[in-house]
Amino acid sequence: MRIDPRMPPYEDCVIPALLDRRAREAPDQVFAVFEGGKVFTHAALQGEVRRCAAALQQLGVRQGEHVLCWLPNGPGAVVITFALAYLGAVYSPINTGYRGGLLQHVVQDAGAELMIADASLVPRLADVATAQLRRVVVCNGEPPAAWPGLQLLREDVLRADPEQLRPPERAICPWDTLGVIYTSGTTGPSKGVLVSSVQVHQNYLSNGQWTADDRALIALPLFHMAGVGLAWSALMRGGSFAMVDSFRTQDFWDKVRQTGATNTTLLGVMCSFLLKAPATPADRDHPLRRAMCVPLSDQHAEFTRRFGVDIYTAWNMTETSSPLFAGPSPGAPGTCGRPRPGVQVRIVDDNDCELPVGEVGELMVRADMPFALSHGYHRNPEATARAWRNGWFHTGDAFRRDEHGNHFFVDRLKDAIRRRGENISSFEVEKEILAHPGVRDAAVVAVASEHGEDEVLAVVCPVDGGAVDCEDLVRFLQPRLARFMVPRYVRVLDDLPRTPTNKVQKHLLRAEGLAAGTWDREAAGIVLERERFGRVS
Repeated sequence: MRIDPRMPPYEDCVIPALLDRRAREAPDQVFAVFEGGKVFTHAALQGEVRRCAAALQQLGVRQGEHVLCWLPNGPGAVVITFALAYLGAVYSPINTGYRGGLLQHVVQDAGAELMIADASLVPRLADVATAQLRRVVVCNGEPPAAWPGLQLLREDVLRADPEQLRPPERAICPWDTLGVIYTSGTTGPSKGVLVSSVQVHQNYLSNGQWTADDRALIALPLFHMAGVGLAWSALMRGGSFAMVDSFRTQDFWDKVRQTGATNTTLLGVMCSFLLKAPATPADRDHPLRRAMCVPLSDQHAEFTRRFGVDIYTAWNMTETSSPLFAGPSPGAPGTCGRPRPGVQVRIVDDNDCELPVGEVGELMVRADMPFALSHGYHRNPEATARAWRNGWFHTGDAFRRDEHGNHFFVDRLKDAIRRRGENISSFEVEKEILAHPGVRDAAVVAVASEHGEDEVLAVVCPVDGGAVDCEDLVRFLQPRLARFMVPRYVRVLDDLPRTPTNKVQKHLLRAEGLAAGTWDREAAGIVLERERFGRVS
């Protein structure tokens, strides 16, 4: 296959070619380690993937077809992810916290006829319109006896004779869509980001932090690019990964030791949580050598001194491929880094005119390599055109840069909130709050957390002559929102501050922050239960 010399070689980035190559050249090398002791060598993974791919093909999945995956992390979810890539089909994951309107939007936008879902999640489909969806393979439990409009299948349909596997209709290319990763929908409904193999390759291999000797610890879900991207890229770089169900401060270092992880990503408060844990004689008794800390903690030097781990940082979003990068031990406090080789960035005003050093504007990005950035939004040409105007990708984030070329994140231009490693759409939260019969108006903004990230503040206005019971509002939201989206703080006002054109002045609400009378869910003793799921095996 003739490919532009700027592109990574076909055999270095296309999943089917890579999987077969690794199984042929290093069949017994460990590729994936899971909690509970399960291990995939390259050869074992190839066998499982081919069996699953053959089964998916028998279910009618063809090259280029989108398949919804609604699964918690685990060996089975990894196999399904790679099996779809092996067929040239498109992996379309759903956040396991989604329900109601958020779930319905993704199901409808994906346009998929087949879903593979955890048994504990399937009942949520009863409350949504399922669009083109026709069949659901139910994993980790028995499917319901009957379901109007849907055919429910047991997970044993996901294994078939690999000898019956047919080759794709055409060669799978590095620029083909590998997955559709849904954003948090910060300014409206979630958008499906089209991700190629080239983009994954550039995201994780372009800066040299990840090597063939590394075992990456994945503690983030496979519906996030920071989760599934690490799994895909481990195959590309020739290394391995260890997957755990979640990040927990109390057993993080034990999991690092048990899995032999050498590299990981620490999002937001994770670094803070680990530093606040009591020091022990075993603080340096582990194999972890490097960590990507995003955003960069003010305590990164202390983290390195205490744990012996080199800290790197970067700025990225699902649509890009880590265009800003710094490390080890970034010297400029709070930096997101400098542009990596192969990308150009600019900080611009509302007319895309470049701003001088020190001034705040929107960050724009473009890359020298074709398909190193997302190639658009699924079924949304209008959003694609808006993001890519004037030949640059517009990030929607406000930045400034210093005279040394260091770039600093200032704010999200469109009111996104980031809490415990999750991006939250204020639009989506507001929509569910407004469904409460006692709420007339609502605005959701970020307020500072004691751990350096955001907490969610909901400012609500009661219906005329009524009142809002804050605890009742939280209870109302619990079944409607993912756990991480439920507001911690609620403030009740008669009216929201608005402009003459009737837009809410959220900057005023942010500036007022936790004003007198703000109700605190945690201070009220309301604990939101963590959702637990079985594993796909």
